[in-house]
Order: sequence, then structure tokens, then C-alpha cells
Amino acid sequence: MKIAQVVTLVSPDGAYGGPLRVAANQLRALRSSGHTVRLFAAHRGYATAPTQLLGVPLTTRTARMLLPGTGFAGLSSLPLLDLLRRELPRYDVVHVHLARDLVTMPAARLALGLGLPVVLQTHGMVDASSHWLARPLDTLMTRPVLRRADRTLYLTERERRDLEQVSRGEARLTELTNGVPVPPVDLAGEEKSSVEVLFLARLHARKRPGVFVEAARRLAVEYPDVAFTLVGPDEGEGAAVQKQIADAGISTIGWEGALDPDRTLDRMRRASIYVLPSVDEPFPMSVLEAASCGLPCVVTDTCGLARAVDRWCAGAVVDDSTEMLVGAIRELLTDGRVRQERARNARAMVQEEFGIGAVARGLETVYADVTATASAGAGGKA
Repeated sequence: MKIAQVVTLVSPDGAYGGPLRVAANQLRALRSSGHTVRLFAAHRGYATAPTQLLGVPLTTRTARMLLPGTGFAGLSSLPLLDLLRRELPRYDVVHVHLARDLVTMPAARLALGLGLPVVLQTHGMVDASSHWLARPLDTLMTRPVLRRADRTLYLTERERRDLEQVSRGEARLTELTNGVPVPPVDLAGEEKSSVEVLFLARLHARKRPGVFVEAARRLAVEYPDVAFTLVGPDEGEGAAVQKQIADAGISTIGWEGALDPDRTLDRMRRASIYVLPSVDEPFPMSVLEAASCGLPCVVTDTCGLARAVDRWCAGAVVDDSTEMLVGAIRELLTDGRVRQERARNARAMVQEEFGIGAVARGLETVYADVTATASAGAGGKA
């Protein structure tokens, strides 16, 4: 099968985060199963546009900020849409990682207009929003696209409810979890020569990097040999984080800046504990990736993976208080045996519940269904 996927943005700093990595992981697994795949996206920040991402063939065109001050929602790429108009008819199915933006929404509408089988996946980004920009966009584009798409994939029950509300009950919904490849070398439970607590995510308010820095400040006095490191692009919290670190005046707390997406797993393998203090996080890929590398993961109870982390005892689940976060990290730093056991549990969690192979098989089923339906419809019209 020839499969095209579309995502909003690729950039050297990996600013678009989870949806991009989901797309790359899916396509890499589908390619290994014998399918022909390609990822299409807008790009920014490159001197020379990339032609692959994590080994997946990639075609991009330049992104333009059409609506300044609106974040990713204001991104557009007319050159990409022109390219898609020519290229998409060559594919059997088009899978759009849909957000309320001016890249993926027009791309989905274009694919539907071309009469192609279309699968949408929203990653919690199409919620029941009251934002001023969402209302006209939903009326003009989001709702018609959801109603016409052959299938829309959701992650959580909350996302399902939101999609039902936005589409007014007319979207064809199917649940699909996220998954990641499990690295072949099992480092889970191995003691490293130095201990590092890692925050690897966008420095965005929802991720609460400042809470991580405050927890690090409190713990650094007790554990002077432990490094507390933030890695990720600035999405609005960079200046505040830099000030916090400077005010703390502790050399073991630092921010390394953005990281190329291809280097994420290698960077995670150097750490000992992964911490993501964000709230209302639908399904963070960074947690799955850290767990696959054998890192115990500390998440909040509003994280979409909290139940799995708790069920597998793969780290710790805390509320949104700094005090509880400090306590959870302290336990993992104090007791090496607990840390090693939860590291092994984290890797087992990914192997058993969140391996990319099962996700790819689920996608194959969805793709086969929508292409068969499209073929039957075409036959009926003939």
C-alpha cells in the first residue's frame, strides 16, 4: 500500500513535538512491513530542507506565519498545498495529523476534495475549544473535515468526547493508541556512572518547566552530585527558566536548549530519571520514549499515561504540587534498587502495551477498511 501522512511542521529544534514523532514512528513501522510511505510537512529553520526524518522519506515546503501571535495555528504553506495537489493522487490513503492550523486543515480538505481515502488523527489538538479563533475555523473547516473523513483516530476518552462535540456526532471514530519502537539494547536498571534527572520537552507553560527547576533547586542541596537538566526549545518559558536557574546559582541545574529530534533517544539514554510535570497532557510521546530507554518516569495524575505508569510501577504519579514532585524524585534518587526496578518496569510497560508494532497493525486494519470502502463506493458509482 502507498501511504502518505501529513503533519504541520518539521524544524531542527523539534518544536512540533509529539505529533511529528508519532507520524515518524508509524511510518517507519509501516515501511518495515513492506508499505511505501512518505511524510509531508511544512518546514522552517533549515538552511537545506531535510529529505528524511528518523529514516522516513520526507518532503517539505517552506512554512509561513500567516497569523502572528497564534503559535502553530497561524502557520501556513501554500507551496506545500500545491505539492500535495499533485502528489497525493499517487497514494492509496492519506493520513493527516490534524490540528486547528492552516497547514493540516487545508491539506485534509484538499485530500477529501480529490476523492481520496482520508484518515485523521488529532492527538488531542482538536478539543472543544472556546478560543476566538476556533469558532470560525470549526464552522468553515474543522467540522466539515471531521464529518467527511473516512476515519478519525483518537487516543483517550476525553478526546473522543471532544471530537463528538466538535463534529456534532458525525465523525467516524476509532481508538488508536500511540506506540514507540523499543530499543534493542536493554539498558533498564543499569547503574550509570553519574545520575541525571531529565526534563526533555518544549519549554511551554503547560509543561511547567519552572516547577521542574524549583524541584531541582530544593533537591540539589541534598544531592550535590546529581545533575538536573532541561532539554527542549523555548515555547514561551525560556526567559523565566533562565532567570530561575540564575537565581538558584547551582551549577548542577541547567538548560541545554533545543535538540534535533533524531538525537532524542540518545540523549534520554544518558539520563537516570525522566520528569514531566505538565498538567492535562493527553498522551506524551516523550514519556513513552523515556520509558523505552529504561528511565523511570515521574508524571502528574492528569497525564494520559498516569494510569499505565501507576499500574506498571514504572516511576511515580504525583499531583500538581511541587512538594509531591520533590518527594517522588527524592525516593528515586535515594534508593538505587527502587530506581532500577522501576526502570525495568518502564521498559516492560512499553514492550507489552505501547510497542509500535501493534500500532502499525491497527493502522493497517484501518487503512484496509477505508480503502475497501472507497473502492466499493467507486464501484457503485460506475
